[in-house]
Amino acid sequence: YFKQINLSFYSISMASKVLMPADRVIRKKKTDEEAEGFTLKAGMKNVKVRGPPSAMAFKERPAKATSFRKFYERGDFPIQLEHDTKGNKIAWKVEIEKLDFHHYLPLFFDGLCETVHPYEFFSRQGVHDMLEHGSHKVLPVIPQLIIPIKNALNTRKRSSVCTTLKILQHLVVSANCIGEALVPYYRQILPILNIFKNHNINKGDGIDYSQQRRENIGDLIQETLEAFETHGGPDAFINIKYMVPTYESCVNN
Repeated sequence: YFKQINLSFYSISMASKVLMPADRVIRKKKTDEEAEGFTLKAGMKNVKVRGPPSAMAFKERPAKATSFRKFYERGDFPIQLEHDTKGNKIAWKVEIEKLDFHHYLPLFFDGLCETVHPYEFFSRQGVHDMLEHGSHKVLPVIPQLIIPIKNALNTRKRSSVCTTLKILQHLVVSANCIGEALVPYYRQILPILNIFKNHNINKGDGIDYSQQRRENIGDLIQETLEAFETHGGPDAFINIKYMVPTYESCVNN
């Protein structure tokens, strides 16, 4: 009895294989192979061409060890931290007007790459104090400040870029002729500004609190470029336009 059942199942299965048409055979679907663009394999059938790699234009770069940190840890700066009811501030051991700006100001600008306390605070606040109280000594030091400014912008870190843009705005208005003295160095300063010019946060109908704290990179870049044009003399706009093609004049318009 069991032999007859087995034979009947075997005969049914064999009959189903014979009756199944050839086009009903299930085949595994081949996955498309990937190939680099502009190669011989890219023109073959069932080959998927990979797109170009990301340019990493907005990727943060690691900052190198700064001279500011080395000098601060060695105790070469005549500064110390003072706690106040309004917040922290720098207590200068020497009058700022008597400092050697050719030595100290480039070092403080070099510290703009720092993002760790207290180096970040001392470098940022030290630059603001020196620009405010020793503005007449800043103009001869401009060529020494370009490389530290460029290094701080090239880190592409949000905090460092925002701090440097605020410093540039203060630098331009700190004394006469500084805006015009910066015009020959636009080729070193403005490329990073061109990359981040439209880097704004779009929250729709939400609230972007970075605007109140002045941490929106796109807005800060627009303000900085307008300050450059306003205080940079007659040649400022054409040089800005060459490096940042989407910039529109705030003076002529």
